Amino acid sequence: MPTVKDVIVRKPSDEESRACQSWPIWKCEPSTFDWAYTEKETCLLIEGKVTVSDSKDSVSFGPGDLVIFPEELECTWNVQEPVKKYYNFG
Repeated sequence: MPTVKDVIVRKPSDEESRACQSWPIWKCEPSTFDWAYTEKETCLLIEGKVTVSDSKDSVSFGPGDLVIFPEELECTWNVQEPVKKYYNFG
């Protein structure tokens, strides 16, 4: 079972940033909620600040970060600042 240590957070290349801009946009106000990934998600944060945690560890990311969540990850999202992100499943 993957953990938040398996979440990849990095700065995208210019080419990756352009590709992400064709994806749907998801928005969320500050909140905390549990989430289980049934497939891999890749997202590019446009704005906001988030910390994702499991029972042991956490990872934080913000504007300009490319984030890859593994399939079968179970975690808690803590949205500290309103989020706007491009996202893609699969």
